[in-house]
Amino acid sequence: MCVESSLKEVIGGVDRFLPREEMGTTCDLVIVVGGDGSLLGAARDLASSGVPLVGINRGGLGFLADIPPQQAESGIGGVLEGRYQAEEHFLLEGEVWRDGERIGSSPALNDVVLHHGTMARIIDMSVYADGELVYRQRSDGLIVASPTGSTAYALSAGGPILFPSIDAIVIVPMVPHTLTSRPLLVPSSMEVTAHLEHTVSENPQVSFDSQVSIGVRPGDLLTIRKHAHQLKLLYPPEHSFFESCRSKLSWARPMGFEET
Repeated sequence: MCVESSLKEVIGGVDRFLPREEMGTTCDLVIVVGGDGSLLGAARDLASSGVPLVGINRGGLGFLADIPPQQAESGIGGVLEGRYQAEEHFLLEGEVWRDGERIGSSPALNDVVLHHGTMARIIDMSVYADGELVYRQRSDGLIVASPTGSTAYALSAGGPILFPSIDAIVIVPMVPHTLTSRPLLVPSSMEVTAHLEHTVSENPQVSFDSQVSIGVRPGDLLTIRKHAHQLKLLYPPEHSFFESCRSKLSWARPMGFEET
């Protein structure tokens, strides 16, 4: 067993510590202890290696890190014995271009978000799918999410919930200044492009899973496509996406309804 080297000062009794980037090529399984945010960071760093991830939830909702702490021993034990479900989750790859030069890029498991930064200001942008104009809009920003991210920021902005295996990308405008600018699904084979035309914000940004940010300015181009590598997540055999939605999103049940 090996542990990420950043934890060397807080975890004892372990002989082997590795940088995260080396764990993907050395380990057969990576166990992430923390909330969904911890798993998002591990996913961006390790998806390209193909190593499967399993999450023990020490955070809030736990859509991705699904094993509760009190079931950690039995849940991980079952996975090691081959009793698990495996799900493939695709990531997004976002790039920011300025004057024909790429100034930054990052993968994202949940979403790539163009936003106004620290102060609420309007952003004028044009959005394209495979080079064809989708719409021009004035809004607080734009969320482009994977099916995994459809239950995160995109959901809060009024986007739809996608079953994890659906092969589509969600485009959700943030507080658009027109009632007809609605969330949109496009095939994951399409490249989504947002051209930042004008904003009075002093600090517009593109963020990846709300963990990595790149500063942008008018004239910049944001391109988003399906990442070349998928993430393999392992869950206990009884895992159910619909049960996760019922329990974590507090979906109401009819009065007197008995679950069978």
